[in-house]
Amino acid sequence: MAKKEERFELKQKELNGIAREISIIIDKETGVNYLFVHDGSAGGLTPLLDADGKPVITKNQD
Repeated sequence: MAKKEERFELKQKELNGIAREISIIIDKETGVNYLFVHDGSAGGLTPLLDADGKPVITKNQD
């Protein structure tokens, strides 16, 4: 059975303090970048926006 291509790619990950994790995740189908913040048992995900309020898009490198 062929391995299915992963849709999401972890672009960057930072550990900030004891339990805080900040990551940028890219949806490889749309190119949209998401900001994920995890702190202890709480977390949140939102599209990463540019200065004009538009989603940050990463062009496919393939």
